[in-house]
Parts: sequence; structure tokens; C-alpha cells
Amino acid sequence: MNNLLNESIKLVPEQPGCYLYYDSNGTVIYVGKAKNLKRRVYSYFHKQHDNVKTTVLVSQIEKLEYIITDSEVEALILESHLIKKHKPKYNILLKDDKKYPYFLITDEDFPRIQIVRKKNLNPDKGRFYGPYTDIGAMYATLDFLKKLFPLKQCKTPKFSNRPCLYYHIGKCLAPCQGKVSPEEYQKLIKQVELFLSGKQSELLKQIQVQMQKYAENEEFEKAAKMRDSYLDLQKTLERQKVVYENTKLNEDIISVLYEDGILAIVVMIIREGRLIDKKDFTYFVDNIDKTEYFETFFRDYYTNLKLEYPDKIISKDLEEVGNKELYQDWLKIIANKKITINYGKGKYADLYDLAKKNTAHLLENTKLKKMAQIRDDFNEVGSYLAEKLQLKNFPNRIECYDISHIQGTNTVASMVVFQNGLPKKSAYRKFKVKSTEGKPDDFLSMKEVLSRRLAKLNQPKWEKPDLIIIDGGKGQLSSVMQIVKDMDIPLGENGIDFVSLAKREEEVFLPNQSDSILLPRDSSALYLIQRIRDEAHRFAITYHRDLRSKALKKD
Repeated sequence: MNNLLNESIKLVPEQPGCYLYYDSNGTVIYVGKAKNLKRRVYSYFHKQHDNVKTTVLVSQIEKLEYIITDSEVEALILESHLIKKHKPKYNILLKDDKKYPYFLITDEDFPRIQIVRKKNLNPDKGRFYGPYTDIGAMYATLDFLKKLFPLKQCKTPKFSNRPCLYYHIGKCLAPCQGKVSPEEYQKLIKQVELFLSGKQSELLKQIQVQMQKYAENEEFEKAAKMRDSYLDLQKTLERQKVVYENTKLNEDIISVLYEDGILAIVVMIIREGRLIDKKDFTYFVDNIDKTEYFETFFRDYYTNLKLEYPDKIISKDLEEVGNKELYQDWLKIIANKKITINYGKGKYADLYDLAKKNTAHLLENTKLKKMAQIRDDFNEVGSYLAEKLQLKNFPNRIECYDISHIQGTNTVASMVVFQNGLPKKSAYRKFKVKSTEGKPDDFLSMKEVLSRRLAKLNQPKWEKPDLIIIDGGKGQLSSVMQIVKDMDIPLGENGIDFVSLAKREEEVFLPNQSDSILLPRDSSALYLIQRIRDEAHRFAITYHRDLRSKALKKD
């Protein structure tokens, strides 16, 4: 730490605000907010950090700046602006694996409705509604809107002196030919906005009033069109799931799950007591802190929300984030209305459980898609693994081992096999560990299991692996390599490669190397070895539970 930085830290006040860290090039590399700036900044430089990211960040800090605010809420808002402005590399900047589309109501004298991708967003173009994660449903909604509201469909008129076909089939009011006044057209636009904002009940009332007005004025053709629109909209709403009868709920339900490097988030949107939409988000992220990622998502989502803000947000996952009052104050400022947060308790538990089921489904589907991609691209994934982990063999057959016990009792081990990126369950094996009964020793247990397995090398049903993955760190791998040496197991080309995978930072250790290897967090290669490791863990735990259950029955 340089002298200037050291002196700057001493001057940081015990007040709320934001702090900015700069590297040697004068680039902002991290922005944070704190209720007590001095306490937060001091913690970076005077405590041991558990994760690699923070340790590396601190080593690169050359300069500190801070901005004092009147409250933690103001610091929260300021932090969002600073992150957007500087895009610091050590802040979590969630990048979704999809670019979701939006509805755009164009900013013209006679606006149109379009579907646009997020990358095309521009505040000068009009008003955006979304994002929408179900593309098929979005296009179906667009067709319905065009049927219900005959808006302009062409950017420029097709003919200079007559309406086009859309006018004659009732799908456009031909504003280009003066067939509708700007005031009447704007009424249509306001109704489209009501629909997209989830205020369908209010929209029904407006259409009913218009229908009666046309009927009273004996404009029966217009009244009939209003009646048809009313019935179409009513049928659409009846097909939607009613969450609570006879209520006017206006809520978002959010659920989060994290497994195998995938963060899955579902936002279920209820407006006027009806479930009108569900938004799915998946991210490939670090294994360090699910709560930190969710907090970032929550703030980004509601900062950029294009729909009407809810009156209540329901999420058990927000309880882990904490700061309920802080976020309610923040939401009141950005939404210009009171929004309460409920942790999915009491009468809201069923709604949260429904969101949780949807999230579990999203997570499993994402896993399946990822594994299918690995299967289809295994030559590329395997080659990448071989290069990064300095393997001598292409990893067609990968084996992984895990130990399971409770305080040394019923110690078991699992062996799982993946062939060309996919599990080969017929080759899975279970081991009862005998050498450590009553005394927990994972190193000795792994030595026994690997000795027994390697003794069967190339026997029928015990095909030689190309790569063996040990669940553990550097010490676990070293103990295994001693067995390999004692048994004279061939290494190198046409032999077996060995690595270990440590769970905390997903570090990969190689034999006789002190430094670990970190594969990119979003890489298929890391995802594959995580899946293999987790499958070995699952298989070992299942076997251990079975043995324990049988032992209890005997007693």
C-alpha cells in the first residue's frame, strides 16, 4: 500500500456514502456504498479475505476517493449511477445469456407498436415495455394487439392518394390519409399502454364506456367493433390464471436458485389479481456469493423497469439480502410511490412457492441445454480442457471420486464416469471404506479407494480412464499422487492424467504445481468438471444414506 493511499484511508469519515478505487492507470476498478464509509473501507485493507476476487482487487488499488451522502438510501442510488458511468471491472455487471426483446411504441405523430431487441434501446425512440422472455407469447400478443387496436403499421405511406390494404381489412385507421383525428388515435395508444402495463380491467371499462357512447350516438358500426374488442379482451383475460378471487393484487414475486455455476431468477408479474407475465433470467456466475449477485440483479431490474411498478414485492431470497427498510425507501424514490417488501411469509407463502417451482424448472432446463451443448461440442470442450489443464491425453473418459461419512461412520466413496461429456451410469461404482471406520480421515479414505480402483486397471468393466478428477485441494491430490507413484501407474501420453478441483474458488490443481488454474467462469469446460464433481458428491451421499438407513433398521 502506497503512502498516499494509506493517508487517504485515515481521512475517510464515519458517514454514509460511496467509495471509488482506482488502479495505477487512474481507472476506476470498483465502486461501493456504505452506511459507514470508514468501517467499510478499513475492512478492505486490514482483514484477511476469503475469496480470490477481493484479494486481487485490493492488490491493484492505488488511489481512493469517496463521496459523502446524507443517508444510505442516497448512497445506494449514487452507487448505481457511478457503476453505470465507470463500469468497474470488479463490480458485478450481470450479463444475461440472452438479449430479451421489448415492445416499443414509437415516438411519432401517429405511433406504431414494434418488437425491438434490448441493444436497440434508445430513449428518443419512444416508450418501451418489457423485457419479454417468451418470444412466442410476445408475437401472439402483438397479433392480438393489432387485432384489438387498428394502429398504423407502415413507417411511410404505401400510396400517396389512398389507404392501403390494412385499412380495408380493419387493421389500420389510415392516419396517413386523414381517416382518423390525432385525438382519437391517441386514445387508442393510451389503451395499448394500459394493456402493456397490466391494467386490463381499467381498459375493459374504457372500451365499455366507448361502446355505450357509440351506441347512444347511433354509430352502430363503431359500437359493434368496440363490442368485438371487449369480448376478445375478456376471453383473453379469462384464460389467464387468477391468483386470488375478488382482489386487486399488483405484485411481483421473485425467486432465485443457484447450482453448478448457474444463477436462475424468475419474476412472476401479477397485476389486478392476474398473473400476466413471467420473466426468466439465467446467468453463469461465480460460486462466491449468490446473495451479492441477486442484490445486483434486484437493483438493476427495478432501476430499468419499463412496466408499471408493483405495490408489493414478494421474495424470500430478499431476506438474505436484508436492508428491507433501506430498499423500501429506495423503491419509493425511484418509483415515486410506496412499495412494500414481503419475505414470502403468511398468505404470500403459496405465491412464493409457485415462483420457486418455476425457478427450479428454469434451472433444470438451463442445465440440460448446457449439457446438450457440451455433448454436441465435446471435441472443442475436450481440446480446451486438455490445453488449459496441460493434459497428455484427450479426456474421452473422465472419472471422479468423492468421500461421504458422518464423523467417520459408514464411510463410503463414489466413482462416477463421464464418456464424451455425458454420464455413463453403467460404469458408476460404490466403495465401502474399511481403513478409516470410526475415525474421519478423507485423505486416507481417498488413498484406499484409489488403490482399489487402480488395482483393477484394464480389467473387464474397469476400463482405463483418460482423466481422474479428485474432489479436493492440493493436499488431497498430493496424497493420491503418492499412491500413483507407489503402484507405478503410467502417467503422460497413453497413461492417466490427474487433477483435483477445490470447491470454494473452483480452483483446479495439477500434480507437482503449487499454483492453481482458474478456468473462465462462463466456460463449458468448467461447467463440465463442476457437473462431474457434483454428480460424484450426489452419488456418494445417496449411497451413504442408504447404508445409514439399513443400519438404523437393524438396530
